[in-house]
Order: sequence, then structure tokens, then C-alpha cells
Amino acid sequence: MTNGHWSLAIGHWPFLVALVLAFGASSASAQFQEGGDPKGPRLGEAQVQRWQFGLSVQAAAGPCRDMVGYVPLPSEWPEQQLAVVAEDFSPAVRTGYETIDGVKVMVVQIAQLAPGGEAKALITYEVHRHGLLPPEKTDIYVLPDAKKLPKNVRPYLMASPMIEVKNPKIKAALKELQGDFPSAWKRVEAIYEYVRGRVEFRQGKVKGAVAALRDGSGGVEDLTSLFIALCRTADIPARTVWVPGHCYPEFYLEDDEGKGHWFPCEMTAGRNFGGIAEHRPVIEKGDNFHPPYARRERQRFLSEYFTGVGQAKHRFYRVPAVQ
Repeated sequence: MTNGHWSLAIGHWPFLVALVLAFGASSASAQFQEGGDPKGPRLGEAQVQRWQFGLSVQAAAGPCRDMVGYVPLPSEWPEQQLAVVAEDFSPAVRTGYETIDGVKVMVVQIAQLAPGGEAKALITYEVHRHGLLPPEKTDIYVLPDAKKLPKNVRPYLMASPMIEVKNPKIKAALKELQGDFPSAWKRVEAIYEYVRGRVEFRQGKVKGAVAALRDGSGGVEDLTSLFIALCRTADIPARTVWVPGHCYPEFYLEDDEGKGHWFPCEMTAGRNFGGIAEHRPVIEKGDNFHPPYARRERQRFLSEYFTGVGQAKHRFYRVPAVQ
């Protein structure tokens, strides 16, 4: 994940066709209409913040042309409500919007910039972000039937980059967790405790679930990936939630009425299982994205991207807004 930064890009790419698509309700948002359901996570206290997302470009040395940038934008979730409070689009900029694997992406096009010229496309959001509290009753949840999962939940049983589902080492670790658990909640909780007890949190290069299990150490993404890999191998849907500078997993269970719910947990800080004291804005949920600028690639986090002809100095924004 990258926060706002400057970099020098020299590209020789053909100008991409305009990608102006009407943005509808994302499949990700549709999964979370149960935010007020008493059997799902309970909303905690909200914090109100302003965050800025977007792109700025400067023609650093000579003219630049055929520039295109992709900027993932936050979406609404039961724990997060958004309002656009400011937009700053230069006249030279054309913008459109796509939905990529449930993530809203702003597509920024700049046909040309004269030497020293600048252009920007910035959106400022007011973000109401709730913490999440665990449910009061946990014995009502059951493991979902993998064959009957909703279509938009099924991908969260599959392998993702660095989440090596069905890997022999992951399967072997799961066998260590076999037992007579009194509830589905306790089954997932055992996976959570196993990862936190088995793998020491140690910052470093991201290496994935299997490597973290092998080494007995890993960063926040590695612990998150290992928890998710174990859950998915046990046919429990799980996925990554990305916030600025951090990530954490969510797992999926069904209640006694057959309704599915997603519950968060924190892998590296204090013990938070089924709820989380997190107020940074949710940027994305998921960990297997096919970026529009490289359809054959798979990314754990759908990242920003910029290309163009000439020496264009560009900056992506995913930062608190100056008030």
C-alpha cells in the first residue's frame, strides 16, 4: 500500500480509450446490508474524519501527453458512511468511474500538459467510521455450507496472492486444530488463537501465509493472510480489510436463521475477536483483484497506477485532509 508520494515516471504507452462508466451499487456494498441486524456486528462509537483521495500531475521536463491514472476510492459499508465535501478537478482533467471487483476506481485522463504545467483530480470525503463490537450471543452461529454460499461470498474460499489455500502446510496446521468445539464461533476463535500464538509479529517484507507459518514470524499482512488461509481451507469464508497503513481479516458465519454475517478481528494489536476498535477509513475489502491496467495480474490490494508519455511527476493522495 502506498500513501501520497512523489515519483518520476517515463512511459511510452498508447493513449487509453476513455473509461467513463456509470457507477452503480457495488457487489461489496450489497454484502453488508445487515449492518443494523442485532445478530451481526454491533456498531460502536463513530469518529468523523476528512480524507482526500486523488492524483496530481506535473510536466517535470518538457511536454507530457496521453496520461492516465487509476485511483481506488472508498465505499460505504455498514460501519462506514461517506459524504463528498469537496472536489478539485483541473480543466485539463477528464474523469470517469469503474467498479473493479467491488472497488470503485476513479479513472483520470489528461490529454496533454505543457512544460511545467500541472493538473489534479482530488476528492475530499467526510468519513463517519464506526468501531465494531462483537455480538452479545455467539452460540447462534453455524459454519456455512460451502456449496450454498451466495455468489458474492464464494470467492472468499479461494486462493489469493500469498494466501495459499489448500497448501499442504496449511492443511497440516489445520489438523493441529481439530477438536470438539462447542460452536462455530469457538472453531474460528481457535484458528485466531493459533495464529497469534504460533506466529510472532515482526515487521518486514511481506512473505505470505505459508512463509509466516514456516518462519514463525511475520508482519501484519502475513498474520492476516495465515488466518484467512486457515479459515478458507476449513471452508470458512474470510477476506482482508484494508485501511490506511494497516489491514485485518473478516470471517463469515451464518446465524440460526441462515443469514450470513462478516466479523472482524485484529491480528497484531490487543486481542479483538469478532469486533475491532478501528476508525481509519475502509479503503477496500478483498485480496484478489484484477487491475484494469493489467487484467492478467492479481493483486492483494488494488493499487493506484499512472502511465503517460513524457516525464510526468505524479502524486497519489490517500491522506487526511487539511482542515
